[in-house]
Amino acid sequence: MTTPGSKNTKSALEAKSDAQKIAFAPVAFQVAKSLRDLGILEHIHRARDRGAAVEEIAADLNLNDYGVRVLLEFGASIDLVAVEENRYHLTKTGLFILSDPLTRVNMDFIHDVCYRGLFHLPQAVAETKPAGLKVFGDWPTIYEGLASLPADVQKSWFAFDHYYSDMAFPEALPIVFKRRPARLFDVGGNTGKWAVACVDYDPHVRVTLLDLPGQLVKARQTIGEKGLENRIDCLEFDILQTDRPFPAGADAIWMSQFLDCFSEDQIVHILTLTGSGMRPDTDLYILEPFWNRQRFEAARYSLQATSLYFTCMANGNSKMYHSEEMIRCIERSGLSVEEEFDDIGVCHTLLRCRRPD
Repeated sequence: MTTPGSKNTKSALEAKSDAQKIAFAPVAFQVAKSLRDLGILEHIHRARDRGAAVEEIAADLNLNDYGVRVLLEFGASIDLVAVEENRYHLTKTGLFILSDPLTRVNMDFIHDVCYRGLFHLPQAVAETKPAGLKVFGDWPTIYEGLASLPADVQKSWFAFDHYYSDMAFPEALPIVFKRRPARLFDVGGNTGKWAVACVDYDPHVRVTLLDLPGQLVKARQTIGEKGLENRIDCLEFDILQTDRPFPAGADAIWMSQFLDCFSEDQIVHILTLTGSGMRPDTDLYILEPFWNRQRFEAARYSLQATSLYFTCMANGNSKMYHSEEMIRCIERSGLSVEEEFDDIGVCHTLLRCRRPD
C-alpha cells in the first residue's frame, strides 16, 4: 500500500479505473445522498434479514420502479448495497451513509454549502477569492454573509462547524481551566457554545466574545436564552482591522477553528495583535484540526478536502493547516508554543501559547 500523494505501483488498468471513479464522483455523491434522503437505504436496512426488492421499495416509498432501480444499480457499483437474487442488502458503507453522524454532517455540508459553488473553483484558485460564494450573495467572505444565508445552508454550516468543535470541548475544558482563569476572551466566538460551556464548567469565570456583528447575533440569542448576560459579554471586533488595539485584561484567550479561516500573513497579524494585549502570564489556546496529525487516512482526506471550501466558498486564501505551518506563524508573531495536546475530540490539536517575558 502506498502513501497518498507518493509514487505508486498501480497498473495502467487500475489507474484508469480510478480515474473513471473521479470522473463520475459527483454522480456517486448525488446517488448516495438520494438513496439516503429518499428513504431507500432505511427501507433496505429494515429488511436486512431477507433483503428488499425494487418493487417493494418503490411501493412502500411511493416511488416508481425505474427511479429506484437506477439508483440501486449504481449504488451497488459504489458498494452501498449488495444484490442477491434480485433483493438488495445494505453494506457496511451503506450503513455509514445512512446512520453515521460524522458522515451525515460532512455530506450535508458539501451538498448544501459547497456543491454549487465548487463549479467556480478554477476561478477561485486563479483569483485567490471565494468565487463560489456568489451562488449565495455578494459578500467578500462567507463570514459577513453567514447570518443571511438560506436557512438550510446555515443549518448545515453550523452543524459541520459545531460537530467538530463541540466534540473537543469536554477534553479541552480541563486543560484550559487548570490555571483557573478568571477572565477569558473567546475570539471568533461563533454562536457562543464554548462560552456557555466555560461558565457551566467554572462558576467564577467571566467570558467575553469577540466577533463580527453578524456572527454575534446568534451568540447574543444563545446567551439570552441561557440567562447568562451577567457572565458573558459580546464585543463587536474585526480582528483584521489594524487601527484598533486588542483588548487587555484576559487571563486566557481561546481561538477554536478560528485561525484556519485566514491566510498565513493574516494569522501572523492576528496573533501579533492578540499578543499586544497579552500579559506574560496570559495563556492563548489555539484549537485546530491539523491534517498531518491525524491517526486515520480518512480524517486527513476530509480535512484536505475541507481546504477547498475555504478556497472556493469562505475567503479564497485559507485552508486546513499542517501543524508546522501554524507553529511557524505563531513564532513569526513573537509568541511561543508552551504545550501541545494531540487527539483532542475527533481530530484536533490544542496549542497553549504565551508571550515571552
